[in-house]
Amino acid sequence: MKRTGGQLIVEALKANGVKRISCVPGESFLAVLDALHDSDINVLVCRQEGGAAMMADAWGRLTGEPGICMVTRGPGATNASAGLHIARQDSIPMILFIGQVQRDAREREAFQEVEFRRALTEFAKWVGEIDDATRIPEFVTRAFAVATSGRPGPVVLTLPEDMLRDEVEAPQAKPYTPVAAHPGRSELADLQRRLAAAERPMVILGGTRWSDEAVAGIRQFAERFNLPVGCSFRRQMLFDHLHPSYVGDVGIGINPALAKEIKESDLLILLGGRLSEMPSSGYTLVDIPYPRQQFVHIYPDPSELGRVYRPDLAICASPADFVAALAELEAPARVSWAERTERMHAAYLTWSKTPEKSPGSVHMGRIMDWIEANTAADTIFTNGAGNYATWLHRFHRFRRFETQAAPASGSMGYGLPAAVAAKQLFPEREVICFAGDGCFMMHGQEFATAVQYGLPLIALVINNGMYGTIRMHQEREYPGRVSGTGLNNPDFAALARAYGGHGETVKATEDFAPAFERARASGKPAIIEIALDPEAITPSRTLTEIAQTKGR
Repeated sequence: MKRTGGQLIVEALKANGVKRISCVPGESFLAVLDALHDSDINVLVCRQEGGAAMMADAWGRLTGEPGICMVTRGPGATNASAGLHIARQDSIPMILFIGQVQRDAREREAFQEVEFRRALTEFAKWVGEIDDATRIPEFVTRAFAVATSGRPGPVVLTLPEDMLRDEVEAPQAKPYTPVAAHPGRSELADLQRRLAAAERPMVILGGTRWSDEAVAGIRQFAERFNLPVGCSFRRQMLFDHLHPSYVGDVGIGINPALAKEIKESDLLILLGGRLSEMPSSGYTLVDIPYPRQQFVHIYPDPSELGRVYRPDLAICASPADFVAALAELEAPARVSWAERTERMHAAYLTWSKTPEKSPGSVHMGRIMDWIEANTAADTIFTNGAGNYATWLHRFHRFRRFETQAAPASGSMGYGLPAAVAAKQLFPEREVICFAGDGCFMMHGQEFATAVQYGLPLIALVINNGMYGTIRMHQEREYPGRVSGTGLNNPDFAALARAYGGHGETVKATEDFAPAFERARASGKPAIIEIALDPEAITPSRTLTEIAQTKGR
């Protein structure tokens, strides 16, 4: 039976288990939109392609299956490239379909034409164009395989408009085959010997290709060996923060005591992560290319093993496959580092206590204490980039897997689209977005998407009237010379109501709890604007104090 290219795209998505896509519609892929009309795939129509791509990233981040996004050519695709970059740097499986100019107009700089196989190579693992509709099952199956294998990441498929209208006979699409990568027995035996000889071991968890079972398994492994475990930057959901083995976040603004322990460890086990610039404190925690610690690196892509750090033991395996094999390792009757693990966990608990004071009438420390006491362990927290995120990363204690969506790439504007995607994926769970005023305005229009689809997320907009992180750096380097960092903002609570949601404004600490409860009870998407004093730029130092450090 002949089907159009658009129908074949939708058939291939269904064969690969796709239940939802995000999109901003375009005339270049009308045939796909028409085929989606007759499918049971949920289509989330967004307000800007960058937000749509970030939603697909969030789905991939929270499920491990590729998030799917569809946009049109030219400006639609270039807008979406912000989400592609996040998925690439964060190793998130995602597939971006781009409607393309008709085949007979290529290479003429036709309307909105871009040669994406050249333009997006740095943003994706693979960029392909489907010229022949009969090859759609082949290309889509390959896209799923590439996006999920080795180091996961985004794939781009471009779809010429006329190809999607072609009626052809093509094979029935089949689902892709996930690729496993198991550790060898000799590698496990080597790891056993290194653990037996160690005095100051340390485990850092990161990356993707995890599962609930793998998270439970690494917790059991840490318990059997009494190992200290840290989580890489914005991967905190990989280990229960109140577990006695948890020792802290290996990210921006790391606890100095934890940084010292990592540098002084004699066996460093990096599982699933790459220890890139942010989690390595600017490549200072571990020497390049030869770490001073014995370095064991477990990663699912061989091209990353030895790329920056030469490991003493390299194991090519995904976190899930590696953890499944750890049951074979025999724990010693007694470990010499038990007191060290206990001390490191105590140091984390002290580090993650909120500060007693802060400038202004709104104290974010007390707000974080209330959130900790009044939200469930399965609450999903999302954020973009900015100093405000420190309050979440340092003072929230993640307890469960699939409760965090935040860009390790440091992209602003991510939090709200991610919250929309998370609430659509897990409607029964509470979803809280942290955003700065500058961060929120980059994709704040997706609040309209939340309203349109009845997704009652709660966005905390922490408003200090400036691009806070840049202002902090500016005051440190050029004190008193403010340039390009000030912001005039709308009334965010009124904006929420204008969209059809619920809005609140918090100007004093004691206003927060009742405002949050009203937002929660409204049953609507909500924005709670928190008016934060600009001086409260970090939990420990004011903006003035940072400015005064110049020249010291």
